Amino acid sequence: MTGLTAFEAVARNGSFTRAASELGVTQAAVSRQIHLLEEMLGFDLFRRLHRRIELTEKGRTLSTAATTAFNLVAETISEITKEEAAEGLTISATVAFSHFWLLPKISSFSKVCPDSALRIITQDNATSLGSSDVDLAIRYGNGMWPDGQAELLFDDEIFPVCSQEYAENLGKIEDLAELVRYPLISSDTDDPSWTGWSEWLAAFSVEAPKRSLGMRCSFYTEAVYAALNGQGIALGWRRLVQDLLNRKALVRLTEQSIATRNGYFIVVPRRSAKNPHVAQFTAWLKETAHAMQQ
Repeated sequence: MTGLTAFEAVARNGSFTRAASELGVTQAAVSRQIHLLEEMLGFDLFRRLHRRIELTEKGRTLSTAATTAFNLVAETISEITKEEAAEGLTISATVAFSHFWLLPKISSFSKVCPDSALRIITQDNATSLGSSDVDLAIRYGNGMWPDGQAELLFDDEIFPVCSQEYAENLGKIEDLAELVRYPLISSDTDDPSWTGWSEWLAAFSVEAPKRSLGMRCSFYTEAVYAALNGQGIALGWRRLVQDLLNRKALVRLTEQSIATRNGYFIVVPRRSAKNPHVAQFTAWLKETAHAMQQ
């Protein structure tokens, strides 16, 4: 097992030095373990080239098996060592979804399940469910993720929003082409499925300005807050800004809207499929989403 552990680390890192650093031993110790393992097996696992190594064909086969086996052992240990009495839920969600949808409603779940300890991780880069302790993730996309079973929570629609005071100063927008004359607040994203001003305007045959007067923000939450503070017009994703619309903090500026290409999904990793707490939270998410549609 010591030799297999060293071999898996070297194969995965592609380096004796990096494997030694990861395992907390010397490079000589790792080299010795690989040598002993190769002697026992009767064949080479690596080709020693100038300043690099590469797996032999048999080495690649063993590497795949070792990594799969170690991951399975790690998942099993993680599952059987959880303390039932103090078991909580770790939820992953994007910053915008967590800020505008989940956190304002989470108190209702706490009332239904007062003994559930929740930990919410907010980050826009999707956490790999296979290599983390996340029990359930809420993601925006097409539902095709290899690390969990996805179930659609809801899709969305997008339309321009601004503060009530800003809307009153603008007056009624008769033609969508008029929008480009005003500051259009945008948010930067690397997600190709996210809809920005160029795509939204193009849906109505309006060309986006090459250089907008509006503010550019790093996150969608910042774009919404800029609109709340009268900095211009942002794109409102109805599911996210519905509470702000209900409170009149934001107002819908035009009747036109477009449907999102993708939707928000509940994604559950394999290890959490039979977790009753996950099933409970999933049911609450779906009930809450359905109630908002009424």
